[in-house]
Amino acid sequence: MVVRYSASIAWGLGATAWLMVSENLLAAETQLNETQPNVIVILTDDQGSVDLGCYGAEDLVTKHIDRIAERGVRFRQFYAAAPVCSPSRAALLTGKYPQRAGVPGNTTSIPGNQAGMPTEQVTMAEVFSKAGYATGHIGKWHLGYVPEKMPTAQGFDYSFGHMGGCIDNYSHFFYWNGPNRHDLHRNGVEVFHDGEYFPDLMVGEAKEFINRHQEKPFFLYWAINTPHYPYQGEAKWLEHFADLPYPRNLYAAFVASTDERIGQLLDHLEERGLTKQTIIVFQSDHGHSTEERAHFGGGNAGPYRAAKFSLFEGGIRVPAMISWPGTLPAGEVRDQLSFGCDWLPTLAELCKIELPELDLDGRSIVSLLSDAKAATPHEVLNWQTGGRGGPQWAVRQGDWKLVVNGRDNGEGINREKSVPLWLSNLAEDPGEQTNLAQAHPEIVKRLRELHEAERQRE
Repeated sequence: MVVRYSASIAWGLGATAWLMVSENLLAAETQLNETQPNVIVILTDDQGSVDLGCYGAEDLVTKHIDRIAERGVRFRQFYAAAPVCSPSRAALLTGKYPQRAGVPGNTTSIPGNQAGMPTEQVTMAEVFSKAGYATGHIGKWHLGYVPEKMPTAQGFDYSFGHMGGCIDNYSHFFYWNGPNRHDLHRNGVEVFHDGEYFPDLMVGEAKEFINRHQEKPFFLYWAINTPHYPYQGEAKWLEHFADLPYPRNLYAAFVASTDERIGQLLDHLEERGLTKQTIIVFQSDHGHSTEERAHFGGGNAGPYRAAKFSLFEGGIRVPAMISWPGTLPAGEVRDQLSFGCDWLPTLAELCKIELPELDLDGRSIVSLLSDAKAATPHEVLNWQTGGRGGPQWAVRQGDWKLVVNGRDNGEGINREKSVPLWLSNLAEDPGEQTNLAQAHPEIVKRLRELHEAERQRE
């Protein structure tokens, strides 16, 4: 089979950067064959650390996402690379820490603003496109709102969705930072679907993408914009969860509406006979929101502290799983440390795609997928994001985790407070309730040094 080239990779890179990586990318070209799998990466938005039935949630309906776990491997110590949307997405797509991917914080929701993921970054879509895959983006982008930083300039052959941080799911307007802006695009061109429920539009677009490319391998990045506010679950689910306390009832209805659409896609794969030919990755981009626009909560971090925007566990420990029926183990759980940057090298290995020299922070976790006793490839994980009173950062080494300038933002109005320095042993205290910083100054010093060493790499 002849490898199909995509012009989007050259368009998405600056001329100088393209010359620098082109030789390496040529080395990564792959002859496709009948055994090479399709890949679907599903990324939900603002979903709480334990907000799935397979993670213990007894008050939610998530039977379809749970089906992915039943068919695959689920993680109990999986982390987002950031506690906010844009940097987490950039890390997933590039395999690099957000600072090294050029997206240290949330990017723009304003058309024409130059902020966004730098074009010299090589994305997962560019890697798969160069290997001959058809590549598609459906849903939320939030990594740039100018043509050279939109999906079709970052490796995607096809794109449908919104470019900013969130939209109303019926009007497709961004209402949260005036003036109000309509934000729905197909391949970078504004399109209008007034009154149509965006989750339904996404499913329809995803099915059509699969239908067009089912005869050869495809890579689909389905960046679902839910259950991010505004909470707009279907009426039938609002009625179903009417007895839950507010705002859990609103959140639960939106999660169930999301789960139902994922189920529709899984059913479509089965109808097309593609289930055993398709790898599915599922992850939340970070923890649940306790913002006013999210009714100050609704999601659940379970035993973990804090929520979205925080580097305590509730902001970054997320539900995650991977399935490939008939190839990867089914119904198994892994406790090894892993994070969002790992998907790029992992998927490349599973799909037998040779990666160019990209200096990734992610590591392949294929070995631990097949062996529950395999070691984590990460001795240390680092996080850093903007914060009030200085950058918020965290380091985890083994069971020890240090949070500096942490945000403690659990449920309720005006609960947030700043935490200057907090050391926890997560094996003994996964809820980060006991501060061991004074008792172990030598560990604080060691973790500070690890943070500084990582900061020097940026």
